[in-house]
Amino acid sequence: MGIKVFFNNSCNVCRLEINHYKKISDSNLEWIDITNNEEALKLTSKSQKELLRRLHVIDNGEVIGGAKAFVVIWSKIPKYNFLSKLFSIKPFFILFHYVYEIVAYFLFLKNKGQLK
Repeated sequence: MGIKVFFNNSCNVCRLEINHYKKISDSNLEWIDITNNEEALKLTSKSQKELLRRLHVIDNGEVIGGAKAFVVIWSKIPKYNFLSKLFSIKPFFILFHYVYEIVAYFLFLKNKGQLK
């Protein structure tokens, strides 16, 4: 079973990055747009706000969000596997986590008009 990636296709920045990953990944990643997607809410047991706030993946039945979700995605894309390994090292992951949270917060503010 592949990894399900839940992303906001309505966000220009998010869409640009995910489209890049889509082009270079294989079928082990399933891309799911969270925009007006009730099924995404059910699959993740997350609220629309939570899904809009951070990138999420489901890997082996576990819902993973934020920076760790990127590490999972990168581990499945050969071109970015080195990032997965680098950011699996605790000090680097902590730094990446905080940078991601800041960027994700501003993207959330930009896109929070999508909330019902």
